[in-house]
Amino acid sequence: MEWYKIVSLVALAVCLVSLAVHFIRLIRLGNPVDFSVKSGDTAKAVAYSFSGAMSPKKKESAYMHLPTYTAGLLYHIGTFISGAMFILLLSGVEFSAMLSLLFAAFLGITLIAGLLVLMKRLIKKELRSLSNPDDYISNILVTGVQILTAAVLLGISIDVVYYVWVAVLLLYLPVGKLRHAIYFFATRYHLGYYFGYRGTWPEKGHNKPSAA
Repeated sequence: MEWYKIVSLVALAVCLVSLAVHFIRLIRLGNPVDFSVKSGDTAKAVAYSFSGAMSPKKKESAYMHLPTYTAGLLYHIGTFISGAMFILLLSGVEFSAMLSLLFAAFLGITLIAGLLVLMKRLIKKELRSLSNPDDYISNILVTGVQILTAAVLLGISIDVVYYVWVAVLLLYLPVGKLRHAIYFFATRYHLGYYFGYRGTWPEKGHNKPSAA
């Protein structure tokens, strides 16, 4: 195996171990402590937190900014596809010319969505004031992986750059904001548990947007 593939494989192992440490730490912390009297079903509320509560109609930050929400959704899908492609390419899987073209074309759309989100962060004063270097580094690393993945799928010989870039992303993932790949699930769980404990979730027959 080439050295740059070995580097990316080692980075993947370090990333997975680091994320596992984060996950174990979250599990050990347990459920949030609430001294009020329980008045709801936490199990149903947690399920709702990962389903109905994820609808754009239930989130003010989403339904008031649907283009940005859609761009972010596409960007995340492109990230998941890039991650899957990395594992498959590292395993030596080969794709047909048509399939490679389709994946590359879709990644072209998703990376444009990511760049638009980045541009909005740079242009809008409100977002720029809330941003820090981690926001930009994370976007650049992820967008770069999508660009390089598309290039590799199109047959462009950039294997060294591709695998080294992926390695850098994997090593950065557990220490930057990208570690929300783990904390997202913990956040949704705790949110559902809290509102379920209080009897607020799941919603009871109305479609009024949630403030969460």
